[in-house]
Amino acid sequence: MKADQDVMKKRYRADVYRYLSACFCLPQKELFAQENLIGRLKVALKEMCSDSVCFATEMEKAFQESQEEDLRVEYARLFVGPYELQAPPYGSVYLDGERKLMGPSTLEVVKLYEKAGLVIDQDLKELPDHIALELEFMSYLLSREAESLDQPDQKLAAQFRDLTTHFFEKYLNPWIFPFCQKIKEGSEHPFYIALANCLSTFATQQNRD
Repeated sequence: MKADQDVMKKRYRADVYRYLSACFCLPQKELFAQENLIGRLKVALKEMCSDSVCFATEMEKAFQESQEEDLRVEYARLFVGPYELQAPPYGSVYLDGERKLMGPSTLEVVKLYEKAGLVIDQDLKELPDHIALELEFMSYLLSREAESLDQPDQKLAAQFRDLTTHFFEKYLNPWIFPFCQKIKEGSEHPFYIALANCLSTFATQQNRD
């Protein structure tokens, strides 16, 4: 029974990372509504991090009340440009200093993607250490660990668990909080402020676990 509970926790945690990843992509109101993305995020958070549910609720309300164009303008201002980014969404900016893109940490992240059996798509428009990609990678690792526990393949599950811990502790967690702080300092849009609070609160819970 405990083994089944552990697998379910892995899957809920993977879901949280996947839905948060989608929220850091270009907003598409119709797609978000069709997928009930924020609603699903709330369900997963209730299982994994109840402290974040209130922020997901704020996200849902703000998203519903906002025009897609306003969301996209704010997304671009925070994360894309063409002017100075209010909250650069790339790990290397925070980990390698000098606000540097494609720094040493980015190359290490790529190696970890490859170690997990993933291949970088040559047509990928984002850099490998974009927040959405790193959150999606966490979701992938947790899903693979859950699958391995189901098989059961304890050795493979342990490999994915170790990779998840290493990636989170060294390449994701260290920049989540300064990144989220920049969002809150650089934006007045309630959706992105709530998203930053949701991610940082969830990350705090992962540190405790």
